[in-house]
Amino acid sequence: MTIGGVVMVIALLLMSGGKSPDPKVFNYNEVYSTRRITIAPILLVAGLLIEVYAIMRKPAGSEK
Repeated sequence: MTIGGVVMVIALLLMSGGKSPDPKVFNYNEVYSTRRITIAPILLVAGLLIEVYAIMRKPAGSEK
């Protein structure tokens, strides 16, 4: 479960940022970069799938 949590935190960090020195200027390339709209959401979903797998799998040594 820790690995899934770390992957999700990395995804959220990749989505953050983008502070502009001038708040009245909109930087389209920075806001809609591949890192923010493609890579980060894929990592977030992967982290959630890792969490689901970690919750649903049987513990080791429980063959009964």
